[in-house]
Amino acid sequence: MKNLGQMMKQAQQMQENMKQMQEDLASAEMTGQSAAGMVTVLVSGKGEVKRLTIDPSLINADEKEVMEDLIVAAMNDARGKVEEYMREKTQEAMGGLQLPAGMQLPF
Repeated sequence: MKNLGQMMKQAQQMQENMKQMQEDLASAEMTGQSAAGMVTVLVSGKGEVKRLTIDPSLINADEKEVMEDLIVAAMNDARGKVEEYMREKTQEAMGGLQLPAGMQLPF
């Protein structure tokens, strides 16, 4: 029974950690970029695009498709950073608890 009590304590601590992680995600911001920073995208920890910045030298009607590709690349870079941030925070919240292979958090 002592082991069950310890497991319940760990579960409660993990729940508190997950709540803190959600709060951290809401306030976190990451920047993705492409073309050596000429296109940048600022996103929240939840993946919401907050700002897009394009260097004026890229604005050329003849290069529309290139600019669109650079925007997509910057957004994907930002999304990757959000996913990595979430993985790190999830590991912290789990307190070293190992999940079965193939299982990922948040669910």
